[in-house]
Amino acid sequence: MILVSHPLVNQFNRSLVEALADAGRLECFHTTLAKGRRQVRVPPWRVVQHPMRETVRLAAMKLGINWLTRPERGWASWEAVFQSMDRAVSRRIGGATAVYAYEDGALETFRAAKARGIPCFYDLPIAFVDVVQKLLREEAERLPTWEPTLGSTRDSEKKIARKRAEMDLADLVICPSKMVQDSLPGGKKSLVAEFGSPVARPIREERDGPLRVLFAGAMTQRKGLADLLAAFRMLDTREIQLVVLGAPVAEMSFYRNQGVDFEHHGPRPHAEFLQTMQSCDVLALPSIIEGRALVQQEAMSCGLPILVTRNAGGEDLVVDGLTGFLVPIRSPQRIAEKLDWFARHRGELPAMRRAAQQHAGTLTWARYAALVMESLP
Repeated sequence: MILVSHPLVNQFNRSLVEALADAGRLECFHTTLAKGRRQVRVPPWRVVQHPMRETVRLAAMKLGINWLTRPERGWASWEAVFQSMDRAVSRRIGGATAVYAYEDGALETFRAAKARGIPCFYDLPIAFVDVVQKLLREEAERLPTWEPTLGSTRDSEKKIARKRAEMDLADLVICPSKMVQDSLPGGKKSLVAEFGSPVARPIREERDGPLRVLFAGAMTQRKGLADLLAAFRMLDTREIQLVVLGAPVAEMSFYRNQGVDFEHHGPRPHAEFLQTMQSCDVLALPSIIEGRALVQQEAMSCGLPILVTRNAGGEDLVVDGLTGFLVPIRSPQRIAEKLDWFARHRGELPAMRRAAQQHAGTLTWARYAALVMESLP
């Protein structure tokens, strides 16, 4: 019987715990809140909620009480929510025959499990911390004005050491992409289980006007936004338009001063997010480091070909010239070349749209859960 622990309910842990429950293999699912959009289709006695810090975190964010959510230091910071729940779970392992936990929230649970001889399964949604730190510190030196947007460059040594300790205790690491698997310390046992895709959306009709290129996600150089803007400075922007859909990490004036005119949409309800996505022609996500950016499959499910780096975690999604293109990280020139190709080959977009949607459809959440469950005792 498998104990699963994650402070948030998202699509990948929901898929797993529901599949485990359906198979009669779920001991319990520990999370902070499991109501509303966070509900899971699991018998209620199998769900253990730890709501206090997460409730305070959400309220503090809404009210702008920033000292409560200050990274690593606030009582209701992201780290505090993960670690307090981890401590609580470590005291309630019960009759589990295996524990399944996620990065930043696994250390005490794994220690308690090891003391009982129970195997530990570690879900790593992003590249291993040492690789993340190396790449982002290089970015801070390459583009110092963008360093404040990187986030992880300011992680404490204590936070980094915790991630390494979790990795040391893991018996098997579940990775969402080959890129994440390749980032692991040598000799670590691992499994790649690619995320599922959303339900396909109607592909919109072709239209006149400039090629609309979508960047979706936090407005950070971690996702390669500086390189994308640099690429646009090389292009004839009468033929190509940039659409940015996401939350700024710096003042908007910082982005507006980059010398590129772009259409900006902040965070919005999912239906409006999809509507904006469907108004675009191509997704561009030249990420420096991620795990497997779900927006890639979301875009493909809407019929958008993708222009991404391997480090966005979707190398398997790209059939070169058919579903999109891969470019190296830190390569504005290559990004510009491919965007120019899209603009000059508009007649090939209809076939690429269909191919992208069909390819995304081969990856389902049922397949994802089945791959993970095959690795569990």
